[in-house]
Amino acid sequence: MEIQDLAKSVGGKLYGNVDFFSIDGFTGKFTFLNDAHTGDIVIRHWINATGIEMAFNKNIACLITQTPKDGAIETAERLNFPLIVTDKIELANAYALSHTIDKFSPNSTNIVITGTNGKSTTSHLIYHILKTAGYHVLTNTDSESEFNTLIDPMVSKLISDEVLENGELDYLVIEVSEVQGWLGNLMENHAALMTAAANPKVAVITNIAMDHIGLVNSIEDVFDEISTVPKAIGDGVCVLNHDDELVMKLDAQNPFYVSMSEIGNLNAVCYNGSEIVHDGKSILTAEELPFTGYHFIQNILSAVGTAISLGLDIETIRKGVKSYKALNRRFAKLNDSPLIYDDFAHNPDGIRATISETKKLLKDNQKMFVVCAIRGSRGVEINQLNVDALCESMDDNVELILSSSNDVVNELNIVTAEERDVFFNTLKENDIDFIHYETLKECLTETYQKADSDDIILLIGAQGMDPAESLLKDII
Repeated sequence: MEIQDLAKSVGGKLYGNVDFFSIDGFTGKFTFLNDAHTGDIVIRHWINATGIEMAFNKNIACLITQTPKDGAIETAERLNFPLIVTDKIELANAYALSHTIDKFSPNSTNIVITGTNGKSTTSHLIYHILKTAGYHVLTNTDSESEFNTLIDPMVSKLISDEVLENGELDYLVIEVSEVQGWLGNLMENHAALMTAAANPKVAVITNIAMDHIGLVNSIEDVFDEISTVPKAIGDGVCVLNHDDELVMKLDAQNPFYVSMSEIGNLNAVCYNGSEIVHDGKSILTAEELPFTGYHFIQNILSAVGTAISLGLDIETIRKGVKSYKALNRRFAKLNDSPLIYDDFAHNPDGIRATISETKKLLKDNQKMFVVCAIRGSRGVEINQLNVDALCESMDDNVELILSSSNDVVNELNIVTAEERDVFFNTLKENDIDFIHYETLKECLTETYQKADSDDIILLIGAQGMDPAESLLKDII
């Protein structure tokens, strides 16, 4: 690779040096500044003069950034160090992913999963099925969904590290955020960029719903972001949720449908209420499924549809699904008495679906406590949609408890006064009683002490609820 070609490919301007800095050129690895070694390329959303000096001392090949600050360009020129400045950091990270796959995993079969809800569970299920089948497989899915962006070169680093340590990959399962941005600015066509960079044989689109308020402001905006994904996979298979009206408006060249009812299409996998069926044949009965909530079965269908599209035999798929254990915070059972479930429900659809499924577990005289962490520093709009979803989900058997979780979140996730007020005001307008706690520890302690042994406690929310499991261990 020539550095001038690299700069052109990422839409960047080169400063400081007209060639790679390290003696042996570029190693082929894209990574972070702290982890970089001689000959690596670092991609950072912003860099200052101190960062340029660190890169110089580490003898890395070059550094790519979108935002040079505090004399970064001048320092690069003084040190004769190559700095590429691009207007869109996502172009650099998409290029890094494509280059990394070509160099380190050219023979792998790649799968991409995107959509508003269910990405992580679907990705992890596909990963588990393939791993159970004996393949060497890597996924970027983690329990907090932190590795699915084009803000940094995390996915590229994961791939190169895995291959260098454990050898060639058979499959790559890449979770892609349907909408992405930085500091309130939308990275347009993020999902399509990353999908194209991965060059997948199969892409899954779980659903299209509202999230990421501020980056997008309408469901039409979300649709526009996701609608370019089918084109990005070319003649690859596109696994589509037949039950989602907006997903069905997507123009996919080679669709494979999944549905919670029979749709009379041979190119589909469906759940008929008692079993998962494909081509008129039973694959798994309801009793064999690792979980039975509506939205979780939809995730299972997407994973099964992907496995079928990859050509895996039915017995291999059955074995993988039956042995699956859920990701952390994906309707995870934390306690039996009272029954405590924890779910990463952090947007309106997730809140509605999770509360609805939990209500189905209620028996006579049982009470349900919904403990919700308000989303901090995410804006009034998404919190308004979330509290609206809560209002729709409450009834006489459900008690609502809120937490600002000030004791466990960092400065990037602090609940603002405006975010708290939109929750309080909306609940009061809808005559819904609630209790609010500033700290998560007090919230969980009081709720646990309040609940009877046969009640159900449902924990929902994003960062503000993440430490709940560890806190509960001490409380219980």
